[in-house]
Amino acid sequence: MTDSPEDIISTLLTGAVEHLDIPDDLLDKTVTCYEDVGAWLLDTGGELWSVYPQGSFTLGTVTRPPNDDGEYDIDVVCHKAVKKTSTTQEKLKNEVGDMLEEYEQHKLDDDSDDIPILSVNESRRCWTLGYAGFHLDVVPCVTDEDHLPAGILLTDLKLRPWHHSNPKGYAEWFRTQSAEMIHALEAKAEEAGVPAVPNWAVRTTLQRLVQVIKWHCALHFVDDLDDRPPSILITTLAAHAYTGETDLFTATANAVAGMPRFITQEDDKWWVRNPAHEMENFADKWNEPNQRRKKFLSWLDTLASTLDDAGNSAGKGLDHLVDRLGGTFDLGLLRKSAQRMGLETRQFRDAGKLGMTRNAGALTTLATATTRVPFHEFHGPTQR
Repeated sequence: MTDSPEDIISTLLTGAVEHLDIPDDLLDKTVTCYEDVGAWLLDTGGELWSVYPQGSFTLGTVTRPPNDDGEYDIDVVCHKAVKKTSTTQEKLKNEVGDMLEEYEQHKLDDDSDDIPILSVNESRRCWTLGYAGFHLDVVPCVTDEDHLPAGILLTDLKLRPWHHSNPKGYAEWFRTQSAEMIHALEAKAEEAGVPAVPNWAVRTTLQRLVQVIKWHCALHFVDDLDDRPPSILITTLAAHAYTGETDLFTATANAVAGMPRFITQEDDKWWVRNPAHEMENFADKWNEPNQRRKKFLSWLDTLASTLDDAGNSAGKGLDHLVDRLGGTFDLGLLRKSAQRMGLETRQFRDAGKLGMTRNAGALTTLATATTRVPFHEFHGPTQR
């Protein structure tokens, strides 16, 4: 099962985030639903329209909300292939809303098994289609003529300037950050007999470490949702900082330690630039009068300390390790993972590959630990 204390922690974290990942049946249903919406828009609106997912779903980094009644949040782009000068944000948003209302009525008339509930998400200026267990946030957009072929312009929160983005380009960049993911996707495509498969078809170390970090973030900001860092900000910094480790604990610890290095200041503004579109700033809200950046860095300090404590607890027994991680992660979820791991540990012991540490009398592996980069307090001109 494991070769080092780091592998034990990696197995524990992997087991936990597997519980948070979107189940295969719900993933398949999500794909079916957004493809059905896309087909409807194409049929009713014409060939200018297309629908495709963006964000965590596309990347394979979706995590279940920490609350029991939470739904999986799936972001979907509703793209009209026209120039921004041919419409306005308000007109585009209303046009998409009208078609989605027709779609909802169409599903009701057909007495479909998957009848969505349409609503307006005022906090994000998008349309939301609610289903059992998940919802689709449908964001209208047009073509960004200055950033072809995949650049888009999204409707803005306050319907003022268009918002630059490039979800397709970002998914490609994210994939290039992990040789493990590239190889896994190639193998999956070969197995399926198709030219390529999407990122969400596999789960690799990079995807899992993003899920671990997002999981901790959701718990840390559970009572401070307004200042919770956006998922895309966390994902971008973590993917930049990832250096190819395949053991989840070491990869996560090193990524957390390295994330602040990719925060920059330009003309007195904080930037975390979209690597697929130089005009999109994932840290744009840090430049408003608020405490978001300080809270972000404080949270990273907390996560770094938790991982450091876990690393130092690896030889003190599984219960102690779970309790140390459970201080800021979900203790119940970690215990579920540990229960499954306990069965594997007995099998490992029976194979003669576990030993007892002299100082703690705890069951550990005999192999040596993987080196981790030291944590720091994130002080310095580009961090504070």
